Amino acid sequence: MTAVVPIGEVVLGLPDASLRPFVDRYVGYRERADVPLVRRESAGVFVVLILGWGAPLDVTDPRSAEHGVTAVDSFVAGTFDSWCTTRTLGVGEGVELLLAPLTARRLLGLPLSELTNRAVGVGQLPGRWLDRLRGQLAEAPGWPERFALLDRVLAGRLAASPPVDPRLDWAWRWLVTSGGRGSVGVLADELGWSRRHLASRFRQEVGLPPKMAARLLRFQQAHAVSTQFGATGRAVDWAAVAAGCGYYDQSHLIRDFHQFAGATPAALLAAR
Repeated sequence: MTAVVPIGEVVLGLPDASLRPFVDRYVGYRERADVPLVRRESAGVFVVLILGWGAPLDVTDPRSAEHGVTAVDSFVAGTFDSWCTTRTLGVGEGVELLLAPLTARRLLGLPLSELTNRAVGVGQLPGRWLDRLRGQLAEAPGWPERFALLDRVLAGRLAASPPVDPRLDWAWRWLVTSGGRGSVGVLADELGWSRRHLASRFRQEVGLPPKMAARLLRFQQAHAVSTQFGATGRAVDWAAVAAGCGYYDQSHLIRDFHQFAGATPAALLAAR
């Protein structure tokens, strides 16, 4: 059977200024898949929130069926340390948000260790507020109204939630600023924590230990660089990309692409 290219639209929304330290953008979408559409989704140290009202999706972690979810239009995927796939058929519509872990921790009201390597339908989450929000988004007349609704609801959730431990917030920002290249031992010393305590707190609240978070931050940067090269059609010097993103050598870059994206960087670029 010949695959039919999905037909649809993507609408970007800029959150209210008060929300931009927490949410960088809203992505509204509508797409039609006339045959099953399967996407391979790369790992990342972020939380994916999909609030949809159309064709259902399946999210599958090839390592374990228990980590995924089937036939849902709305779900939260916690921080993953491997790739997974999504599958859908029909017309899907919704909003996607990519959230930094500590922002997601405040919005969801639960430690992200409960969502590590898991996708969960929003109806299973505490309070069912995301399920109600999904219904309100579906009933809104257009994208401006949907984005304004997201502004109000998310601002209210953040105002009502206690802030995270400032030391943990500082540790997260330190890792992000370093691009995942900073020493976890140095980070622990800066905080005055033992490495074990740092790893435990990070795993509980972010969902992954700091060393894995650092690897994923380096991978995300390398993935973004390869995507930029793909957009220009230029040849890629993978050794230079590896060095520029903080990898010891090209083989370590390829290892991370295998684990986090399920293919070599060259194969992903060719497929793109």
